[in-house]
Amino acid sequence: MSDDAILSVRHVSKRFLAHGPWPWSPRREVNAVLDANLEVRPGEVVALVGQSGSGKTTLARCILGLENATSGEILLEGRPWHALSERQRRPLRVRYQYIPQDALSALDPQQTALESVVESLTALAGRSSSEALATATETLARLGLGARLHALPREMSGGEQRRVTLARVFSLQPRLIVADEPTSGLDPDRQESVLKDLIENLPPGAGCILVTHDMPQVRKWCHRAVVMLEGKMIEELALPDGQPSHPYARMLFDPWSDHELSLSAEHH
Repeated sequence: MSDDAILSVRHVSKRFLAHGPWPWSPRREVNAVLDANLEVRPGEVVALVGQSGSGKTTLARCILGLENATSGEILLEGRPWHALSERQRRPLRVRYQYIPQDALSALDPQQTALESVVESLTALAGRSSSEALATATETLARLGLGARLHALPREMSGGEQRRVTLARVFSLQPRLIVADEPTSGLDPDRQESVLKDLIENLPPGAGCILVTHDMPQVRKWCHRAVVMLEGKMIEELALPDGQPSHPYARMLFDPWSDHELSLSAEHH
């Protein structure tokens, strides 16, 4: 692991106890993530890719401390994040931010775009109201929402809602951003536009983990891709030109293959 890495994940595993279909069914242990190793350096965009249920989102949540890893180490800027209590993490969380998949549910329905970003700055970064207002206005305008400052979430398109969630995060100038399927549910043109806004507006020197299913966009925007299958990291590719060797990774990156159908058939 590099000394200058923003994030170092070392042999991280996450296990859950799952209930069976009936009240009397025995509980069983499910390995959501198995022995994961990952680092993100300043300025890097690293994709976590794989089918639904492969462990991508669980690992992303463990990295930010939204889930506690069962074993292993997670270091953020050299700090043993996995060993800190939530009380110790709280003042540091402004540096490590999460962009959720469902933008609408992440936004307060009674807050305008401007109010949402201002609240993030005052509550999380301790900015004064006047400073927060100026920063929020500038950030929203940079993301193409200058004319939508006073729009409520229900008055926005899906792409606009996602840009508000981007603005909340960018205004805080974090060191690490974890974006969990940030373009899910959008049409292709809006997916491209939102992802472009995400990558091109990353704070200077920040790292980003992009959880996604969109392989063409991964090749276009990311420096590396880590392929996950059944909780394991099975391959890492340098992008844009790296070619996968694992059969499952080849299916993911082959635009002509129906990998979801193939995986479904294999498991049945």
